[in-house]
Amino acid sequence: MEKVRKGERRRDPDGPRPLADAVLRLIWRERRISRASIAKKARLSRSTVSEVVAEILPTGLVEEVGLGKSRGGRRPVLLEFQYGACVILGVEMGAAHVAVALTDLRGNVLAWEQREHPVRTDPEGTRALIAELADTCLSNEAREERPLVGIGVAIPSPFDPAHPDQLSTIVLPEWKGRLGLESLGERYGVPLMVDNDANLGALAEHWWGAGRDVDDFAYIKVATGIGSGHIIGGEIYRGATGVAGEIGHTAIDPNGKPCICGLRGCLVTLIGTPALVERAHELLAEHPDSMLAGGEFDIGQLEEAALVGDPVAVEVAREAAGHLGIVVAGLLNLLNPSMVVVGGDLAGLGELLLVPLRETARSRTLVSSVRAAEIRASELGPKSVAIGAATLVLKAALEDSRIFPAVENHAASPVRRQRKR
Repeated sequence: MEKVRKGERRRDPDGPRPLADAVLRLIWRERRISRASIAKKARLSRSTVSEVVAEILPTGLVEEVGLGKSRGGRRPVLLEFQYGACVILGVEMGAAHVAVALTDLRGNVLAWEQREHPVRTDPEGTRALIAELADTCLSNEAREERPLVGIGVAIPSPFDPAHPDQLSTIVLPEWKGRLGLESLGERYGVPLMVDNDANLGALAEHWWGAGRDVDDFAYIKVATGIGSGHIIGGEIYRGATGVAGEIGHTAIDPNGKPCICGLRGCLVTLIGTPALVERAHELLAEHPDSMLAGGEFDIGQLEEAALVGDPVAVEVAREAAGHLGIVVAGLLNLLNPSMVVVGGDLAGLGELLLVPLRETARSRTLVSSVRAAEIRASELGPKSVAIGAATLVLKAALEDSRIFPAVENHAASPVRRQRKR
């Protein structure tokens, strides 16, 4: 087998190897497994498994780590996926911030950087900030010089896979319809993959969070903008042109405030971050003793005030839950998901948000649809979208292992050392 230097992309002249990739995914999922168990689970002959494993071992993604229990014969050699063999960068572009996560091959965050930034109005500054935060994460000692697989980017815009560099000129007019991050992937010599932020929040929850092992659920991101990602049949549902999930532009008040999309009374005009802060300022006239009175505050301070029972903040949370509940009710009736996961700025409110949200949804849905659905907060918190961006790359690499860079094999395992004696 041709030797490939650490960090280089493997270029297999024979093209994709779906059987080897399927076995690699099985080892990734099982964590530790013997060749005999692979043969049983994958319904392959032992000789075929031995050939495939011999093909996989030189990649450095799998190692022989010891001996398993015997069932009467020789003790089987155990294979273990090396989740720390490589790292992945996940980038979240929010409307007003940039976050970058460095993860291993099991979704664990090794380094994290976040900074507030006017993303919507400063495309060049945003691109530069993404590169800066990526550099900072990659220089973190937790990386230990492990090769980078790729970079996933979550964008606050509808995403069409057929046109991965295009952005909505309505949502992000200053970007002139172009993401312009090609140089980032070229800089590190890795693939760059893009998707909508709510889609990637859903992907993260499906792989690592509240939606683990749930094949039909919705993830709702409540931030400056409002979006939803949908897992249907275990896969992200994007719609015909990538616009599925734009629930923030569901008009629930035809006579309400104008929205950037051209409609009135969209959900985002009622529970987007700017709208919530504005509503809190309106209520301060009735509650001069509120802890929010006397100055400016952001969504984080509003959330903290709600958690300690401030009347203004609690009322804002209650109203937000009611507005969101109307849209969630429609979602339950239309798609009948088994779970709705709420993430983003309001998720930290926990039951303070979820209790009135559930009540509103229950009062507006068919009994059978709401009974089947669990409405809960994200388990991954504010890092969910960036983790999802990294997971997008991991998912692609597990489907086509040629995406993985070559990994320098660690010191010989105990099994290999025994064989040399």
